[in-house]
Amino acid sequence: MTKDGEGKMTEKPDAVAIAEEYYDSSPAIEFYRNVWGGEDIHIGLYRNEDENIGEASRRTVANMAQRLSPLEPTSRVIDLGAGFGGSARYLASNFGCRVTCVNVSDEQNALNREMNAEAGLSELIDVVHGSFEEVPQPARSFDVAWSQDAILHSADRDAVLNEVQRLLKPEGEFIFTDPMQSEDCPPDVLQPILDRIHLETLGSIEFYRDSLVERDFEEVATIEHLDDMRMHYARVGEELRENYDEICELSGNEYVENMLRGLDHWVDGADNGFLAWAIMHFQKNDPEVAETL
Repeated sequence: MTKDGEGKMTEKPDAVAIAEEYYDSSPAIEFYRNVWGGEDIHIGLYRNEDENIGEASRRTVANMAQRLSPLEPTSRVIDLGAGFGGSARYLASNFGCRVTCVNVSDEQNALNREMNAEAGLSELIDVVHGSFEEVPQPARSFDVAWSQDAILHSADRDAVLNEVQRLLKPEGEFIFTDPMQSEDCPPDVLQPILDRIHLETLGSIEFYRDSLVERDFEEVATIEHLDDMRMHYARVGEELRENYDEICELSGNEYVENMLRGLDHWVDGADNGFLAWAIMHFQKNDPEVAETL
């Protein structure tokens, strides 16, 4: 038994185990490396409809980084659901900070370590195999918790937020993005998406906002970018169709066809206003300071 994004118990399979198996698979590795954006496998911020997916995805990283308090060599960042580690390398190379990548995929972690070594950043980036529902790191160790389009894969989002609260130092910052459902999303309309990721629900802006306030976080900013989410899934679909034969050779016809159907569901959901996507930025309150006020 697990909880869904609203805290309800569900008999669905363990979403973390499913995500681990999926992202370890050769078809997924080849698809995300060759189509989705290379080292940044998350939603991009687009300047035009023809923009390179990798460039737009890297812009999201830069946009999020500039919203944080200035990072320094003494800063410690934890990236929850780090994928290939592109964000960690951006942060470490630009600010000299230490980054811990937590990710369930051994295959992605191996590629992350390989790219860190090639970039000369192995001393600044630790890559840890683990679930963000139970992170193998000590409490109050990090100045920033960072996550991009990963928390949706959890069947217990409350557990993820509990870990964020535990891992952050007082006054630490939590910045993340996640594909979400809109507040007025009708029941069942997202079922094709949910079936694909083996979940009962997606989170929502209000779910994250309310849950983090309950955990003594203060909201710094929420910047909604549904158009960019829609653009991203559409662009990935375009690239996949344009390179169909090549990607089929790498990932297999069945995988590619399933991916195309899945991408179309996300585009349709955005067009109908059933989805949401945002950069959400929160700061953990210091209870010792609050008690003295």
